Amino acid sequence: MNPAGQSLPPDLEYGAYARDRLAAMPPPADPEAFSLAYHLLQLAYLLVTDLETRIHRPRGWTLPGFRLMFKLWLLGPTQPVRLAEISAMSRSAVTNAVNTLERGGLVERLPVPGDGRAVVVALTEAGQEAVRAAFAEQALREEEWFAPLGEGEREYLTALLTRILRARPAL
Repeated sequence: MNPAGQSLPPDLEYGAYARDRLAAMPPPADPEAFSLAYHLLQLAYLLVTDLETRIHRPRGWTLPGFRLMFKLWLLGPTQPVRLAEISAMSRSAVTNAVNTLERGGLVERLPVPGDGRAVVVALTEAGQEAVRAAFAEQALREEEWFAPLGEGEREYLTALLTRILRARPAL
């Protein structure tokens, strides 16, 4: 039960239970770090699953595929290695996503002038139309997800998450 006397959803109930159990354990158990990681992971999993099943899978791609197309939409033609760097994806994952999107007619590989081996990935006209439509739908869904937070809270949470990402341990 939460403080208002309402039952929690099972995932939050488990998170509270696990945090309480860890609080009774000696170090290195850190119930606050666990709770933060648990809630971030749970939110990320639910958000990815929701966006993917509601918006992206019906269009024939995954959320990572959409993320690549979105980056291409903003950046223009980009080398695959750069897409991997800014997407937290391996080069092989980028290659696989690009292959799928290319088969769907959404992206194309173009040679880099003056470098016979290098290519950039670019959105096709169909890809630009597809990413625009998916982005509009995803933006509305993101507003629904984050509606419980005010504008200042969203900015503050974003700043906190950015601070964690900047100071992240080496991978």
